[in-house]
Amino acid sequence: MKALKEVGASGISVTVKSPRCGVRNGGVGLADLRTGRQAVGNEHSRIASNTKTWTATVVLQLVGEGRIELDGTVDDYLPGLVRTGPYDGREITVRQLLQHTSGLPDYLSAPYWEDLDAHRWEHMEPLQTVKQALALPPPDDRTPDGFSYSNTNYNLAGLIVTKVTGRGIGTEIEERIIKRLGLRDTYWPGDRTTLPKPDMRGYVDRDGTLADRTEWNTSGADASGALISTGADATAFWTALMTGKLLGPAQLAEMKRTVPDSFPGERYGLGVERYERAPGFVTWGHSGHMESGHKFRNAVTDDGRRAVTLLIGSETFDSDKVDSIIGDLIRDLR
Repeated sequence: MKALKEVGASGISVTVKSPRCGVRNGGVGLADLRTGRQAVGNEHSRIASNTKTWTATVVLQLVGEGRIELDGTVDDYLPGLVRTGPYDGREITVRQLLQHTSGLPDYLSAPYWEDLDAHRWEHMEPLQTVKQALALPPPDDRTPDGFSYSNTNYNLAGLIVTKVTGRGIGTEIEERIIKRLGLRDTYWPGDRTTLPKPDMRGYVDRDGTLADRTEWNTSGADASGALISTGADATAFWTALMTGKLLGPAQLAEMKRTVPDSFPGERYGLGVERYERAPGFVTWGHSGHMESGHKFRNAVTDDGRRAVTLLIGSETFDSDKVDSIIGDLIRDLR
């Protein structure tokens, strides 16, 4: 906690799970700069791209039920949707969507999103974001294994879930994960722009000043990043995932099959990031960054017995220092 005070974030909600002590919550800095309210560890926050792991879990549950094929194509479920220029849904598999190896660009690269504040209050359907992406050229940062991180992949995966189940991805996450695990502080916001109380206020850098952007319509993020949660609930989800309570052994093994991602030494599975923090010491997680300023960092050991979850209230902080602190902490938990 002392080390986290030095990373330059406005406030951090901290949840730690250890074999001996169970789940402990704490906070660093301020959850609200205007009122001076301290961060104490029970704050609600946008978990942004950590949502992708929840989405991938639903897809893999449907794989286990025989309703989706990992190596089935986008066109098998959404015929004719992806047939634009270099993009052909007959050549893109569900696995490639979940692993960011589809070759589809990120819809957030579209000119429409250059001024994020201009669209802060707008409703956006996931289908609209996919169509925005299909008008863009292919990403130029693909790795030799084809990895290129794209939110479009997950909004497409969410549309496949809707086609297969008849229900939106938010409803499927609520029924299959939130209710199943008894999570009381995790929400699919829809068009709701506010966070439940107590909230971690979100701050973005505007001309060198931290501006509060907590209230935001994140409907466009959909399956790629819309969820709201707390550190305790997110930790409970990741613990359940790693210990096989949400997926069968075959599906969890598929989730953990990785390719190198864009950062040296890191790998990406099906909605999970793999970090080898020391030789032979592997942790899993998924970072997140929302336009409201909220950021998310976490790490869970392969057996689910140790976990660190951080909900961060500002987009400006020393990210390398945070990653180092997480690595040291989860290594030393007993």
